Amino acid sequence: MEKLGYACSLVPIESTGDIHLTQPIYAMGISGVFTKQLDIALLEGQADIAVHSLKDVPTQMAQGLTLTATLTRGAYHDIVILKDRGILDNRPAVIATSSLRRRAQWLAKYPAHSTAPIRGNVQTRLRKFAENEEMAGVIFAKAGLERLDLLPADAVELDWMIPAPAQGIVGIVCRSDDQETIDKCQAINHKDSFIAGHIERQFLRALMGGCSVPISALAVMEGDKIKFKGAMHSFDGSRFFIAEKTFDNSDWKQAGETAANELLSQNGAQELLEEIKNKKWDAEGTVD
Repeated sequence: MEKLGYACSLVPIESTGDIHLTQPIYAMGISGVFTKQLDIALLEGQADIAVHSLKDVPTQMAQGLTLTATLTRGAYHDIVILKDRGILDNRPAVIATSSLRRRAQWLAKYPAHSTAPIRGNVQTRLRKFAENEEMAGVIFAKAGLERLDLLPADAVELDWMIPAPAQGIVGIVCRSDDQETIDKCQAINHKDSFIAGHIERQFLRALMGGCSVPISALAVMEGDKIKFKGAMHSFDGSRFFIAEKTFDNSDWKQAGETAANELLSQNGAQELLEEIKNKKWDAEGTVD
């Protein structure tokens, strides 16, 4: 924004997700663990905009706030860092991740493996992984490591894993009635990334999902078409449903909902969704 001539200052705020590092996000039983404190700051006038990793922003935003812009999307793939690449032959191994989505997709591909939770910022997770002899691999979003210049040269890109909705997208949120700020943010909005984020988040919302449901989605703009792929997995990866569709660009506003409805029309999908949503988690993130 400063490059556009606007004076900017940073307001440091620590989120619930940054403070509580022992409990998995999905087991906290609350929405917006990385955004709630920033939402309050916006609504109380302590800040004019909040900048988020869009995948952390609830699809149902707080009343009075709006997603006004996104930056150009970074890498959307997940990567795995391995101590022994031989485990990719599916011999028993422990993979570190606190993401239900990543765990479900990994176990679907490598059923002989097991997973272990790991929390903290990128640097903390890298340290915990290096210090834990039982962990053979750890999964990250590629974009996060790239932005921090911490992506190892030997990291394995998981081109088969469908990412979290809006993974790799930075979103800008402001007050809905602050038209002046909204107009300023529009100058840095990347339209294709905004549309992709909208479709993927709409897919997630239509399935009434959040961090406690293993839902993945990816929308890719190709000329005048949008190629979409989304999935819902059981926690252990043994069952899953996939929706793949191609939309015209003009249909982007309802594309996510259309794809979600198609997924739910598959035999057994609605039952799996209800099963997942009725699960309860204890403090350690295991099924209660």
